[in-house]
Amino acid sequence: MTDIAVELAKLHILNGADFIRQLRLIVTFREFRLVEAGIYSAMGEDGEDYPALMNAARKAVAHGYTVYIRPNPKGIRTADFIFERKGVYKMYDLKTIQGKSSVFNRLIESMGQTNHVLLHLNTDYNARLMGLQIRHYFETNPSAMEVLIFKGKSELSIHRRLTQNPLFLKQFKRMLEK
Repeated sequence: MTDIAVELAKLHILNGADFIRQLRLIVTFREFRLVEAGIYSAMGEDGEDYPALMNAARKAVAHGYTVYIRPNPKGIRTADFIFERKGVYKMYDLKTIQGKSSVFNRLIESMGQTNHVLLHLNTDYNARLMGLQIRHYFETNPSAMEVLIFKGKSELSIHRRLTQNPLFLKQFKRMLEK
């Protein structure tokens, strides 16, 4: 039987279809236990990040995802989640936003962990400033592919190409304030 840690480590060297196949393999491991409808976890409930992870996972389930909370091995920076929706698998690093000017710094923290970041907004945040910080993140991180935002009951997916549009800040503000 293969160890889940070995399979998780392979994610750092795979890409494309091989990466997706690896995500599909990982979520089949028995370490993932159902904790709530649509949420499976391979980490203990005693982790200091567990309440924030569960809060974001519940929002993801409300948006139609099945959520797998990844184990967090000591000393290794890893993404927090594997999301599956309609057969599409993606790995996300959770960044909970509580301050008024922390989006860019939080996004940068995810570099090297995954190219998809989930921003879970727990505060009002200036839409123009956030749009500028997300654009700057894509400019700074050439491997970044998506910033997924959960704000209230809304879900907003921002991809690199959208941020390159000259009207991005206006569009972003409109989308975020829906």
